[in-house]
Amino acid sequence: QKKYAVLETPLVKIMRAIRDLQRSTDLLIRKLPFQRLVREICQKFRADLRFQSAAIGALQEASESYLTGLMEDTNVCAIHAKRVTIMPKDMQLALRIRGNRNLMLDANNNN
Repeated sequence: QKKYAVLETPLVKIMRAIRDLQRSTDLLIRKLPFQRLVREICQKFRADLRFQSAAIGALQEASESYLTGLMEDTNVCAIHAKRVTIMPKDMQLALRIRGNRNLMLDANNNN
C-alpha cells in the first residue's frame, strides 16, 4: 500500500504553530529587550530605581498574560464581525468591554 503524504498548506502550518505556542509555557518576549523597556518607562518617573531579577520576571509574566488575553478577546471581536483579520477597532472594542478606558487606542493620536 502507498502512503500519501499529507499536504501542509500554509494555513495548516500556521494553525499548528499557534497551537504549539498556546500549549507552551515559555515566555515569548525576549528578556533583555523587555527589561530595557521596563527600565525606560520607569526612568520617566524616577531615575534611581533598581530591580530584582524576579521582579522583572514577574512583570514580564504578567505582561505576556495580559497581552495574550487581550489578543484572544480581540480575535473574538473580529470573528463576531465575520472577519478573520483583527483590526484596531476590534482591540478598541475588547478594551472597552474589559473596562480599560485608560488604555483605549485613539486612531487620531496613534497611541
